[in-house]
Amino acid sequence: MDLSLNEEQTMIQDMARKFSDTELAPIADAMDQNIDRNLFLVNLKKLAELGFMGLNIDSTYGGTEAGSIAFSLAITEIARGCASTAVTTSVTNMVAEVIQSVGNETQKSKYLPKLCSGEYAAGSFCLTEASAGSDPSAMKATATKEGSDWVLNGTKLFITSAEYAGIFVVWALTDKTLAKGKGISCFLVEANTPGINIGKAEKKMGQHASATNEVNFDNCRIPGSALLGELNKGYRVAVGELAGGRIGVGSMALGIALAAMDFAKSYIKERQQFGQAIADFQGIQWMLADTYTELEAARLLLMNAADTKEKGLNFGKQASMAKLFSSETANKACYTALQLMGGNGYIQDYPLERHSRDVRITSIYEGSSEIQRVIIAKALLSELN
Repeated sequence: MDLSLNEEQTMIQDMARKFSDTELAPIADAMDQNIDRNLFLVNLKKLAELGFMGLNIDSTYGGTEAGSIAFSLAITEIARGCASTAVTTSVTNMVAEVIQSVGNETQKSKYLPKLCSGEYAAGSFCLTEASAGSDPSAMKATATKEGSDWVLNGTKLFITSAEYAGIFVVWALTDKTLAKGKGISCFLVEANTPGINIGKAEKKMGQHASATNEVNFDNCRIPGSALLGELNKGYRVAVGELAGGRIGVGSMALGIALAAMDFAKSYIKERQQFGQAIADFQGIQWMLADTYTELEAARLLLMNAADTKEKGLNFGKQASMAKLFSSETANKACYTALQLMGGNGYIQDYPLERHSRDVRITSIYEGSSEIQRVIIAKALLSELN
């Protein structure tokens, strides 16, 4: 098995690392404490101009056409600098991929260039509801046919980038008579459509620079052409796209953890106790060795999931394994890094407390760790049939 990167993947990884080091990392702490939305949007635009908003999108529509492996590499590097920017980049790529996957030619030609170019600052994925989080098939939002139009009603929660997204991919019930999960359809809704109301940004534990909002649809009328994919087949689309999103979240978790551990590694070389650098103590060295070994295992799981997706194979189990292990390992790694720095790790003058807050959500969104275990177990047991 050849684990080396090709020339294009290496170039994208290097470009993302350079942008992260020069543009994102220097302002990440300031953005966390005093959110400058304009500066955040400027960096999103720069990333779009560099090709990072359509990494797996056909060049016909302005995409980079670099593939899923390049996407994972890029998100990891961007997350090293700023987790908030990484999640927005990941979700926007996710929105573009679902449009490319099931959209018709008119939809792809209209919306993908705007996402890839940065004309749309971001895209939003409207699936979660108060009673439909881990179980999206329980959603209550509806889309009712009126003439040739659809009318959306309902509320979506925890929507990344909602307040500056240009396009929303929205799931809603279109046939309540069908079995649970069978009567759900998917729609494309432009941000300026009357009837969309964006709630205030949630006050979150971490990833402060990335907006997370409630989105309410109040008799929001959209044309029949807004239907994305087949009528009543939207749940299958959501499940498929969530698997791809898990590669993004796992990659982001890895990037945050690497940033935390790299900082701590430098710190313990300089920090003196008992007359020597604390890096000279075997206990500290073992913490370092174990954590980097686990992070390397996470990287390999992510590369395997991305490679499986890129080959057009069923990658759901691999994506869940990668997301589960990467997010749990990253949470542990950030706390290990904070522990290595002792009291200084707990102080906001150092980035460890931010990394520890930013990483926590990665084991919750795009399917919690508990849901990933359910998905993995079902996949393993289905192999017996």
